[in-house]
Amino acid sequence: MISHSIDDLVCDRVFLDISRHINRGSNKVILKIEGFNPAGSVKIKTARYLLDAVLATKPNDFEGIIESSSGNLGIALAAICAARGIPFECVVDANVLEEKSAQIRCLGAQVTVISTRDNNGGYLGTRIAYIRQTIGRRPGLLWTNQYANEANVAAHYSETAPSIHAEFPALDYLFVGAGTTGTLFGCVKYFAINAPLTKVIAVDAAGSVTFGDRAGKRFIPGIGTSHRPPLVSIVDASPSEVMHVQEKESVLRCRSFSRQSGLLVGGSTGSVITAAERYIDEHGLEDKTIVIIAPDLGHPYLSTIYDNGWVREHFPALSLATPVPDVERPPNSA
Repeated sequence: MISHSIDDLVCDRVFLDISRHINRGSNKVILKIEGFNPAGSVKIKTARYLLDAVLATKPNDFEGIIESSSGNLGIALAAICAARGIPFECVVDANVLEEKSAQIRCLGAQVTVISTRDNNGGYLGTRIAYIRQTIGRRPGLLWTNQYANEANVAAHYSETAPSIHAEFPALDYLFVGAGTTGTLFGCVKYFAINAPLTKVIAVDAAGSVTFGDRAGKRFIPGIGTSHRPPLVSIVDASPSEVMHVQEKESVLRCRSFSRQSGLLVGGSTGSVITAAERYIDEHGLEDKTIVIIAPDLGHPYLSTIYDNGWVREHFPALSLATPVPDVERPPNSA
């Protein structure tokens, strides 16, 4: 296959049977792996739809693109903007992984780091406030606004959900992590219309306000928010159920699952696997087909959830049942 643009290289039919690693009775549990996509995540689809939608409003008269991101969407937008010759400013915060901000910079985009927390103790509110102020000064900038742009939902209604349905036409359960909620609501809308017997379960981080939980400090990017995304109110659809997962559970499951499966998974994937396992146990599921969306892989998280020092610093009470060996560094040689 020869493509002429990076966003055409979407790998939407990559699934891994992880039933034996989940070890939950007779259920068939499948991981949908998005990490082999260009830019390394599910967000390549989001980025293309967002960018095309906003450019349609001003196809010629604009200065550049600006967006807030915890990392993956920023990388995807930086990649597509680089390929199209469009200037891009990515607004991140103090929790951003250095590996991800470095990748955005290497793709030619400007990275602006916000270090002031919002009223809920996170950074999303202050990131968005910065964007609004910047657009006020530079009206030629276009904001893709992943939090309120329904193109975010359309990307996954049109691509992610149909690819799952085509592979599993009689799917029982789909577990999706909730960040901006674009992937989640794209899947909720699609299955409500095309396979209404499929239950779509939303997985959120404890301390995220997206579905009304009390705000709390969080360290794992890509899942949860400190400000409720407007898409939650805009989209006329609801998941079958919402589950909240503690970050310490996510850290432990990332580490144990990666050693079991040989697949290094990202922080939000650890959350969604944890939720699926809990749901199976609590509901006594048997003989069901279950798909879990893994939005990215774990390589950018080597300095955080896979680093013993980082885990001890952020979760001091956590017992590392599956510790990662500390890196042995050779002595300096003269």
